[in-house]
Amino acid sequence: MSPHALLLRRWTQTTRPADGPSSLRHEVQPPSLRQAPESVWLRLWFWLAAPAPANAAPPVSRLPGIREDFLTALADMGTDETAALRQRVMRSHSLRELWHLRAEVYRLVAVHHSQAEAEHRLANLNRHFPTRAPRSGFMPL
Repeated sequence: MSPHALLLRRWTQTTRPADGPSSLRHEVQPPSLRQAPESVWLRLWFWLAAPAPANAAPPVSRLPGIREDFLTALADMGTDETAALRQRVMRSHSLRELWHLRAEVYRLVAVHHSQAEAEHRLANLNRHFPTRAPRSGFMPL
């Protein structure tokens, strides 16, 4: 094969990112300290006052269901550490507090089951939090 053909083949090959498929995941952000209101009129005023309403935390009425998902992720572990984390989840007053407990949930599940199971359960919890696309490798920080 000629050197020009080799060079052309090399340029046209698609390669995977160096750090694997995890670089293609969306980054989970902490939720806003502002709660989105539930009534239509209050949401309109909220939207007018805040230029980025998508970053707002969900209404407080959704918090019990999110807490339940956290408790479900911990349901099959019966250690003292897990019981203490369950109490912290039950006492949480905002989605932001729960966001900070994600790492502890991940750690306990990884210790008691596996890292793959911990990633699966964390993905289920992350759906409650805002995300953003990862930064491009071509832009300066």
